[in-house]
Amino acid sequence: MFSPVSVGPLHLDHRIVMGSMHLNREDDPRALAAFYRERAAGGAGLIITGGAAVSRAGAGGPNYLLINEPAAAAVMAPVLDAVHDAGGKLALQLFHAGRYAFEASFGIRPVAPSEVYSAFSQCLPRALTQAQIEDTLADFAAGAAAARALGFDAVEIMGSEGYLINQFASPLTNRRRDRWGGDPQHRQAFPRAVLKAVREAVGTGYPVIYRTSGADFTAGSSTRAESADLAVALARDGADAVNVGIGWHESRVPSVQALVPPGRWLDIAGGIRGALAAAEVQVPVIGSNRINSLESAERALAAGHADLISMARPFLADPDIVAKSRRGESHLVNTCIACNEACIDRSLGTEPVSCLVNPRAGRETVFPLRAVPPPAGVRVAVVGAGPAGMQAAATLAEAGHPVDLYEREGAIGGQFRLAGQVPGKAGFLQTIRYFTNELARLGVHVLTGAAPGVAHLARYAHVVLATGVRPRPVPLPGSGLLPVLDYRQAFADPARLGARVVIVGAGGIAVDLSRLLVDPGAPGGARDVTILRRGSRIGAGIGPSTRWAVLQEIRAAGVRTMPGTTPLELSRHGLRVRDGDGAAALLPADAVVLAAGQVPHNPLHAPLAVRGVPCTVIGGALDASGLNAVRAFDQGLSAGTAVARQLTGRTPVQPGVKSSRTPLP
Repeated sequence: MFSPVSVGPLHLDHRIVMGSMHLNREDDPRALAAFYRERAAGGAGLIITGGAAVSRAGAGGPNYLLINEPAAAAVMAPVLDAVHDAGGKLALQLFHAGRYAFEASFGIRPVAPSEVYSAFSQCLPRALTQAQIEDTLADFAAGAAAARALGFDAVEIMGSEGYLINQFASPLTNRRRDRWGGDPQHRQAFPRAVLKAVREAVGTGYPVIYRTSGADFTAGSSTRAESADLAVALARDGADAVNVGIGWHESRVPSVQALVPPGRWLDIAGGIRGALAAAEVQVPVIGSNRINSLESAERALAAGHADLISMARPFLADPDIVAKSRRGESHLVNTCIACNEACIDRSLGTEPVSCLVNPRAGRETVFPLRAVPPPAGVRVAVVGAGPAGMQAAATLAEAGHPVDLYEREGAIGGQFRLAGQVPGKAGFLQTIRYFTNELARLGVHVLTGAAPGVAHLARYAHVVLATGVRPRPVPLPGSGLLPVLDYRQAFADPARLGARVVIVGAGGIAVDLSRLLVDPGAPGGARDVTILRRGSRIGAGIGPSTRWAVLQEIRAAGVRTMPGTTPLELSRHGLRVRDGDGAAALLPADAVVLAAGQVPHNPLHAPLAVRGVPCTVIGGALDASGLNAVRAFDQGLSAGTAVARQLTGRTPVQPGVKSSRTPLP
């Protein structure tokens, strides 16, 4: 991993690449420069930018960088300076969305090889004419020339993930019968012509990376052998490296979600690498997708799957992932959990991209790191060690305040500890591991099994209340006829539930619980599970890039989903319900679990306010409506920063407070 490698004339001192991510921040050069600078300083040797559209028709949204327009230079010049000043190298990704573009972005109907409807962008694209194809090739060439002139260290051609070049390579979307389609060889013509145009524009001494698809995961698209043949052709034509992507937006095979095991698809890159070796073509292969630690990257390289490893979202979660790992501090890496909620889901719209477990990502100018360690401040208490409380405590400690973090339960993590039990979501426990180690590094004193009273908290300069939520009660007539548990009780002891379970509520928690209960490895074995809700949408609140995948998974495992269903009453044999047509039915059950929302748990704010104790309420304790972890971590960062700034320069209310040993009333 830390051995040198060359991509054409570009020499790198290690084999970890920061992969391309569209950030929806391309209108803010200062923010973009700060984002990339921090990652270059953190050890990212080669960084590939988010897609830079070669034309307005090719933009993936209204916030894409348009490399062939004059404004691009003003945006990217400070970014280049920032990365180079930090010792990094920056490659520009040349991008055209094809039929995955949105007409609403610029009022331009999307274009494609053929008129094949796109379920992703919900449009019927216009088939490119011969003249328009030539214009598009010229656009790629102009973009590459602009990148070199601006000072980029390389370019990457985006030919994967179902975008325009990939559409030309696929029989599913290329139904042409001219020189650009008709058989596998003719479908290679446009991808190869793009490379030729780019190479002619930048010359032979400039690095050109080609991101090509190793597997489309879409019925009727290119075979693996056809994808490998294209990769070989591109390498022979002069690509300095082949970056292997997988999957399309329309694919029903999960590729980037948390339920995909880390490193799951590296064998596809290995197949491309093997095809290149068999053809006696020697260019490095870059493997990607669901690699979230340098340990897994090292294993992939050692196994021969790739020559370099591309990691994108892990650099959102921790800009210092390379530097920490090089120092032997992997335990301090904030690991990407592949939730997609603040990154991929936002990138598909217009909201600026960030990271659930690192809400600073993309907002480095709003929440700058201190250049020198701050002086010791006044002592602050944080009550509740779920996502909001953990983040607030870390933020306050970084600002120089001694922090005591109280947690009623026996361990920190809050509802992340529940999520970590769900098959495919063990990565959520990595966030708890990170905060456990990071809070210790920052000197935060963590007291578990502790519920401080008002008199004790009144001795602090400020109290942050992150006491979370409780399951919303749902009154069901017939109490006592059947075991009824809330979702916390069900997660804590699944063995109590029996063989048949009905879950009232069908949001993210209910869906996660159903995934746990149908797993053969769950305590008590797999169960017969039904989830129901009054509304029409199962899994409401789950991000769009994840919801379809988890619903597909639970339905394949036999979970029955019943939208438009109202619970009526309990019986000794199950739960009586009324369906959307008004018909009554009995759902057989050995237990009923309530997962129909949450309510704030905030017993301390009012009495603290009466005593005049300065306090701030965050997370679910403030508002349980629409609660999610993105909001919780964000409020922890924002509140921690605001409180720290407010307390700057203040005299401690009671300098002698030593909560680590103070008896609790």
